[in-house]
Amino acid sequence: MIRAACLCVAVLGVGSSLLAQEAVSPGNGAVLRLLDKLTGDVQDLTMQNGMVENFGRIAVTLRECRFPAGNPAGDAYAFVIVEEMGKEEPVFSGWMVGSSPALNPMDHSRYDVWPLRCTTS
Repeated sequence: MIRAACLCVAVLGVGSSLLAQEAVSPGNGAVLRLLDKLTGDVQDLTMQNGMVENFGRIAVTLRECRFPAGNPAGDAYAFVIVEEMGKEEPVFSGWMVGSSPALNPMDHSRYDVWPLRCTTS
């Protein structure tokens, strides 16, 4: 049984704000792309919800991934937590949107992380 939920994404326009709502379904994981800007190393990680993966000096946790209802190949909305060795607070914690990584990007001098798609199996 697939439960539909609503994920609201705020998009700011010039001089006004728009609010887009889309019915979404939960995935059981996601494919995330990780980039080390210093070495040029790129990895695509297939992760299950709740899983933690290490990449260089960061640990990436995928909390949840959602996709447009009825369209698992559609956009990915992933809740990601990124922690860096030696730092107490996460360097990123929040929703990332696959088709619009700049909407809520991780701001880190060395690493970049973004979702590519949700997984359903």
